[in-house]
Amino acid sequence: MAYKISDACISCGACADQCPVEAIAEGDAHYVIDPDKCISCGSCAEQCPMSAIAEE
Repeated sequence: MAYKISDACISCGACADQCPVEAIAEGDAHYVIDPDKCISCGSCAEQCPMSAIAEE
């Protein structure tokens, strides 16, 4: 199950720096996770200061 970033994201980029498979990229409104690349490791969710990342 891939992780997803909610609208609570403040686009700080902390999650993208932690992703071991580079599944996170800057989107139009906030960062987004590519579900095809995501390995559901949870590293991004642990780093998010806004708790904006959760499993779908």
